[in-house]
Amino acid sequence: MKDQWQVRVGIALAIAALAIAPPSAYSQTSETDDAAETVLNDGLMLVQQGEIEAAIAAFSQAAQLSPTLAAAHYNLGLALYQNSEMQAAATAFWQATQADPAFALAYVNLGAALLEGDNPEQAEAYLRRAIELDPEMGMAYYNLGLVRRRQGQPREAIATLQRAAELSPQAAEPHYHIGLVYLEQGQPALARRAFANAIAIDPAYPEAHYNLGITELTQGNTAAALAQFDRAIELLPTFSHAYYAQGVALSGMGNYDQAQTRLQEAINLFVAQGKTQWAIQAQQQLEQVAVLRSR
Repeated sequence: MKDQWQVRVGIALAIAALAIAPPSAYSQTSETDDAAETVLNDGLMLVQQGEIEAAIAAFSQAAQLSPTLAAAHYNLGLALYQNSEMQAAATAFWQATQADPAFALAYVNLGAALLEGDNPEQAEAYLRRAIELDPEMGMAYYNLGLVRRRQGQPREAIATLQRAAELSPQAAEPHYHIGLVYLEQGQPALARRAFANAIAIDPAYPEAHYNLGITELTQGNTAAALAQFDRAIELLPTFSHAYYAQGVALSGMGNYDQAQTRLQEAINLFVAQGKTQWAIQAQQQLEQVAVLRSR
């Protein structure tokens, strides 16, 4: 059964999605700069309206009109990231750092985009630069902690994520990822505490409830695990892994009818989400439950 719990769903806000407005009017130096800032403001309005493609076009135009306007490159990076164009987003954030070498937030987001693009070594360099520029920026430590985890350095990951939690006490994500590291290291008591800390900050955090449920299940606390899976599903009705985990837990309790229902729901979601291997695994589990039920 152990292999079925290897999934560690880890959705996190790695990008600091703070839109940056253009500089104030007194700093404008030309009609071209005026035009660039006008287009940039148009792009910010388009983002608020959910028109991401149009916003990308506006930010691109602003950056072309004024290549030294860091806010244009930065907001272009945010919009591209939101549009799942990671490489282009990283390029835009890099251009923002070239336009303004002291732009700490641009370095953070450049590092985050590179990490999501599976380039942790380069991500680390830019995140360290962000920390040099702003030693109190929790988001930089958070992303650096994710880098450490990706690099297989659990002790360093935990220390860095704890620093992020200290600097950003209202952020649940550092605690959540601390919990994941402890869970991976076979320290369920510490994992449980970290997930509980994340939930205390953000009770509507489905992944934290799910992984707290996994932690409880590995400790034999099935009832507590089922309650956490229920909460995860309540918060995120398309959370396929939560349905699957709950189905397996119910089967272990001998509650085969409910287990079959949950596993079938998991299969349907896995198929809809394109998670073919998980759908196959859930189908195999469902067939095992059917055999147990028939005895």
